[in-house]
Amino acid sequence: MARIFHTPWANHAIDLLGVSTAAALPEIDIAISFQNPPTVSELRWFVAHTKPRREKKLVEYCQRHAISATLPCYDSAHKYRGKTVVFRKPLFPGYIFLKLDPSRKETVRQNDHLANLLEVFDQETFQHQLQDILLALEANLGVRLAPAIGEGMRVRIKAGPLQGVEGWVEQRYGMSTVLLRLDFISQAAAVKMDADLLDPI
Repeated sequence: MARIFHTPWANHAIDLLGVSTAAALPEIDIAISFQNPPTVSELRWFVAHTKPRREKKLVEYCQRHAISATLPCYDSAHKYRGKTVVFRKPLFPGYIFLKLDPSRKETVRQNDHLANLLEVFDQETFQHQLQDILLALEANLGVRLAPAIGEGMRVRIKAGPLQGVEGWVEQRYGMSTVLLRLDFISQAAAVKMDADLLDPI
């Protein structure tokens, strides 16, 4: 018996002996779809440079659009009419750190609070440094913005809530100040530490 191959793209069939058997077989329609498996984009860190005093507005915008936004803040106490008022201030004025799918960059750009969206090329180092700063803030160690990264000894904190964190040290009137760097924006957060908690690297 001859084997018959029915071709879905033509209204006929051909057997191996070359004899047409179109009348013997009904037409068969076959739909073939090729579906690529969905790709999962890696979430990446971006630095949002905001317009002046727009940090919190941009954070609110990101929250409405389900975009992860990190705004490191510290408490600043001021006396006002005999009362002490505590304000939350951005540690790095003008900068918000976003973690998002790269395909959503345009969503971030579509608002009036953003000045520029910067890509972070060394994702691992950036995340490590940002986590160190957030850890210091959570530990209530009096973190403040340092005006510059000063020259000094490279150290590792050996005890306390920041154990294992590395940074540069400046000596000021017998006090040690650890500068937790955020190299991408060329800024550092200063944390006051006792000298006996530091190990040179």
